[in-house]
Amino acid sequence: MPSVLFASIFTTLGGWIEDLTGWLEDASAQWWFLLVILAIALLDSVIPIVPSETAVILGGVAAGQGEQPLLLVIAAGAVGAFLGDNLAYEIGHRFSDRIAKRAEHREKTRKRMDWARQSIAERGGMLLITARFIPGGRTALTITSGLTSQPRLWFVKWIGVAAILWASYAAILGNIFGQQFADNHTLAFVLAFLAALSITILIEVVRHARKSRADRDDEAADRVGAADRS
Repeated sequence: MPSVLFASIFTTLGGWIEDLTGWLEDASAQWWFLLVILAIALLDSVIPIVPSETAVILGGVAAGQGEQPLLLVIAAGAVGAFLGDNLAYEIGHRFSDRIAKRAEHREKTRKRMDWARQSIAERGGMLLITARFIPGGRTALTITSGLTSQPRLWFVKWIGVAAILWASYAAILGNIFGQQFADNHTLAFVLAFLAALSITILIEVVRHARKSRADRDDEAADRVGAADRS
């Protein structure tokens, strides 16, 4: 019974998203489509099932056909993503005290929160940038940033960069490849995901190399200090 219910819900959501995508494609030439891009990008930061990449890509396609200004498509997507990510942060921040109290009594919750804080501290703002390209991942990370009380100014700065890069990538992708992505939204999503994965791997390799070098420098400094004391 649960599997049947889940399949029904999944089918319903899939049909709804398909219908919404078709409507977006039909409306992409209208002037008010820029407001639609902004609204969908905002909502997608909190509700991951909303197809924000598709909206921005279709805006890019429309720009390639002379129906929308490309810079305004990028601006609409970036502003929507920026506002949505800050909303997700605020949602997490509102629950931070409650989660902190729960962590005092539940070791499992405390370990998860400690892991989240450490991961964000180690990977820094670049983690916010790569997560923005992963539907669902960006929502989880922005809410977690609020839950773990990351500095607001730090968060706003990196989210601003992430939103601009994300919107530019999606809009330019649609602008260059045009109808290929208008007819194949899955391909656009796969390329965006692979780009995010590649960036993540590159950042992790560089971070690991820098950490290993720092560890070696610390060990060398310790040996020199021990030799001086002897």
